[in-house]
Amino acid sequence: MKTSRSVVSREEWTQARKALLAREKTFTHERDAISAARRDLPMVKVDKTYVFEEPGGKRTLDDLFAGKRQLIVYHFMLGPTWTEGCKSCSLIADHFEPSVVHLAARDTALVAISRAPVERIEPFKKRMGWTFRWLSAAGTDFNLDYHVSVDPEHVGEEVEYNYVKTKFPSEERPGLSVFLREGGSTYHTYSTYGRGLDLLIGAYNYLDLTPLGRQEEGMKRGMEWVRHHDRYAAA
Repeated sequence: MKTSRSVVSREEWTQARKALLAREKTFTHERDAISAARRDLPMVKVDKTYVFEEPGGKRTLDDLFAGKRQLIVYHFMLGPTWTEGCKSCSLIADHFEPSVVHLAARDTALVAISRAPVERIEPFKKRMGWTFRWLSAAGTDFNLDYHVSVDPEHVGEEVEYNYVKTKFPSEERPGLSVFLREGGSTYHTYSTYGRGLDLLIGAYNYLDLTPLGRQEEGMKRGMEWVRHHDRYAAA
């Protein structure tokens, strides 16, 4: 793919780069302001009891904090009958592993949760070589309550996703939710969906720095190029 970039002198390039830098700094300051506003959002007490399952047994939502004050839950698209996880969710999950230890140092736990039973999660997790905590929400309303799943009979109907009514093309959609433990109670503080998850994709952030970018122009939807990390050679 040939780019349409012009070739200029070093002096002209530096001038253009400085102009872009001014815009980047404005964006950084606005991002900081948005992050501050996110931290100032009100929160909702979690009164419902959810019981998840992992190979070691059953766990409540409070158990997932593992002694930390904050909990990040990634809603991984792996449906009850699926044999492998969503490719895009898998790309995001490839970035979890090195982050867990750093998040723990800031009083934060990270887990993935899917509606698939443990016996479907574990083989795929092993295949991908992941060790982060990944629990099953099978038999609970957790995914329905946080608007990342619908029952089969509602596929194609308008339901809430990303804070608007939209048609679910499948039983599962991606998302991320954040919880806080304070004063003996658990609170839901934030959820994001759709392109709000872009921030989690380090590979995208790298590609956005390059001349060719994400190379998704002409695709019906973004991330069509993504494969499970053990399938790129075959592709």
